[in-house]
Amino acid sequence: MKICFATNNANKIKEVAQMLGDNFELLSLKDIGCNEELSEDQSTLEGNAQQKASYVYNNYNTNCFADDTGLEVESLNNEPGVFSARYAGPQRSDEDNMALLLQRLEKSSDRKARFRTVICAFINDEKHFFEGIVEGKIASSHSGDKGFGYDPIFIPDGYDQTFAQMSLEEKNKISHRSKAVRKLVDFLKTNS
Repeated sequence: MKICFATNNANKIKEVAQMLGDNFELLSLKDIGCNEELSEDQSTLEGNAQQKASYVYNNYNTNCFADDTGLEVESLNNEPGVFSARYAGPQRSDEDNMALLLQRLEKSSDRKARFRTVICAFINDEKHFFEGIVEGKIASSHSGDKGFGYDPIFIPDGYDQTFAQMSLEEKNKISHRSKAVRKLVDFLKTNS
């Protein structure tokens, strides 16, 4: 089965392709000829995921899914949340986002956080949602050079290293995105 992941983020494509395995042919936006930037102007992760998936499904007539992920820091009223990718401004810089978050947490002893991913899939005219959550905490400084986004400062519960210090295989066993994608894959296997 061919299915489009409504993203051109090579890191996300790589993570998800590894999890889907040989059962599915994963296409990117580029693969289906979609070169425009997809809007993410909703107030929730669910809204953004649905907005992107709906656009691709309706304009490119292909089964697809889209995700949106937010880092929610408890002591910051769940910021940056839906604004995680552009927390420090429209330039969408991972370094700027992490620097701002670490600055805001400088005097806080409560560094509890969670990553939450919501996937919206449009498959054969039906809409489905899948969610994955991983609990953890924010480190006091960057560690590791793997991964992307906030990975260098997020330590999942039960571990003493950040996502950016883990191999892709290790991260995919426990990450928020992998949990949501596993739910999607289970659904696709039983419904395709």
